[in-house]
Amino acid sequence: MSGRDRFRQPLRVRHGAALTLVFASVLVTGAATGAFPQADRKSPADTARSATPAGHHEDVARAAAEAMADGKSPVEAAERAVSRSGDRWGAVYSRGEYEELEEALDGQYTGVGLSARRERDGRIEVTRVHPGSPAADAGIREGDRLRSVDGERVDGRPVTEVVSTLRGDAEEDPAGTAVRLGLERGARAWTETVRRARLSTDPVTVRTLADGVTVVKVASFTKGVGRQVRDAVERVPAGTGVVLDLRGNSGGLVAEAVTAASAFLDGGLVATYDVDGEQRALHAEPGGDTAGPLVVLVDGGTMSAAELLTGALQDRGRAVVVGSRTFGKGSVQMPSRLPGGSVAELTVGHYRTPSGRGVDGTGITPDLEVDPTGPAALERARAVLGGLGR
Repeated sequence: MSGRDRFRQPLRVRHGAALTLVFASVLVTGAATGAFPQADRKSPADTARSATPAGHHEDVARAAAEAMADGKSPVEAAERAVSRSGDRWGAVYSRGEYEELEEALDGQYTGVGLSARRERDGRIEVTRVHPGSPAADAGIREGDRLRSVDGERVDGRPVTEVVSTLRGDAEEDPAGTAVRLGLERGARAWTETVRRARLSTDPVTVRTLADGVTVVKVASFTKGVGRQVRDAVERVPAGTGVVLDLRGNSGGLVAEAVTAASAFLDGGLVATYDVDGEQRALHAEPGGDTAGPLVVLVDGGTMSAAELLTGALQDRGRAVVVGSRTFGKGSVQMPSRLPGGSVAELTVGHYRTPSGRGVDGTGITPDLEVDPTGPAALERARAVLGGLGR
């Protein structure tokens, strides 16, 4: 399982993904330090002009204003109001946190540059080290075990909590602040102190296997990712297959997911959604490759905008979906500015796949259910491609 983002309990999440129309994501299990789930959005002011916020925006704003008048924290008051509202995916950000989130949507983040996942035994294992990052400079490698962060044991903790600690507080732990990592590699155990840095994400990787299959791995839908996917697909030789690997994809900018869908569809419906009861639709651009064999790989860390894309390709009969059931994050959040400059993102609706399926709380069931971990899942995807006439 995998994911990214700061996570405590759903009602308390601050670093959730916001939307423009925002299909927000909150990662719950695997993670990459720094790059958290992101979603397409306008500024709170622009969004307020383009859509009517849900009713409980007013309650949250009122709570923040009353707290400010009493000399108390408007953010904490707003969080309590969100919690009382029962909005599972509601989030409240301080001004600095929201600015950091918007930077992350541009593919920038502050962190140490490693991705991690929690194994079945509760251990936290490093799954990737960002080249040129503080983690890479310190000699940390894929497969190392992360045992502690700043002296606190991490075994058994949700990986998103671990990632949050590695990233630090948005305002109190900027680039340059130190974090102490307890590590283990085989029989060797050691402590390494690294300093957080401003890093850029590389959410799309493309590789061609020996048999000609192109694997397009999308880690999240930050700005520009949809175009990168389209460019990659346009370079695929005619008649060869594509594996679109969305395992661990925490979601992101909905507009980018729709652009990615356009790489494989010739226009048509990608998803519908409602905002305070008003129905709206998202459509692919025409001209995508509708002939090349396509398999989508998913797992329990495939969330939000990534589920929107998966559901569209599955419902439209464009792809065979392989892996395990996806996370099930299909609600729509919208941001609004609160007194004091903080921002609340509150749920205003839900999206559905082209056939009308809702995924919130249920996820998407693959056409072929297999263990999504390790290289065996990719081998199954390649086998399915062979059956599709590659």
